[in-house]
Amino acid sequence: MTTSNAKFDPWSPATVTAVADVLADTSEGLTGREIGHLLAQIGIADAEGSSKRERLARALLTRQARDKASNCVIKFITDAMAPVRYRQQPDVFSRRRDDLNEVLVHLGLRVNDEGRVARGTAASTLDQAAQHANSLRAELRRRGTHPQVLAYCTKEILAKNAFHASLEATKSVFDRLRQLTGEQLDGSRLIDTVLMPGATGTPRVAINTGTTPTEKDEQKGFASLIRGLGSMYRNPAAHDPRIHRPVTDDELLELLTTLSMVHRRLDHARV
Repeated sequence: MTTSNAKFDPWSPATVTAVADVLADTSEGLTGREIGHLLAQIGIADAEGSSKRERLARALLTRQARDKASNCVIKFITDAMAPVRYRQQPDVFSRRRDDLNEVLVHLGLRVNDEGRVARGTAASTLDQAAQHANSLRAELRRRGTHPQVLAYCTKEILAKNAFHASLEATKSVFDRLRQLTGEQLDGSRLIDTVLMPGATGTPRVAINTGTTPTEKDEQKGFASLIRGLGSMYRNPAAHDPRIHRPVTDDELLELLTTLSMVHRRLDHARV
């Protein structure tokens, strides 16, 4: 889409505000200075606001109302997403494009690899938006993936590297066990030391009271699950070349969902 030869219908205030939320995000978005520079470059009057997001949304909505067209918003997105701006930070480009596409998909639009707003598949629900935006991060957010998982593998996900994302995400559980207990062990030794009853009969990290045979079996099963995840996704990935161990996006989603469940059990564990 170009903004010079055609006039495009105004976008809803909710959509323009959602675009501003992405591009002027407090921690991941453009700086206040960058926003001011881009607005001036396009010829859009700056606006007052209690935050970067409110300032940008007001500026875009005011100009859109004056023009009775969304061309100003499209132009701002295009200039803000110009690939040359991200030559040193390709992961930032990927993150912002994915987040914008979750918004634009509701209009049947998307930001393409060139940073331009283009026609795309339309969605009417949040589930469809996550699917059509083709964003692994969108689906992970939809599933409510545990923040401890994302903290360890977001960079790899942004780089579209499912192999290393599975490795780093699996490491998160072992690191969490060390943080909870102060132990410096790793692998099976760490699991046996902190999750199994041992000589005391009480695990150092217990996911239940351990007073019934069922709860004892659950504790052992939890330890075995973590041991199995390490054997499947951490140990081989640390030694085998990536070319020999392909990990699909679907498999990565299933793994991260399972790891989220593990972290949520640890959230409520007794230490």
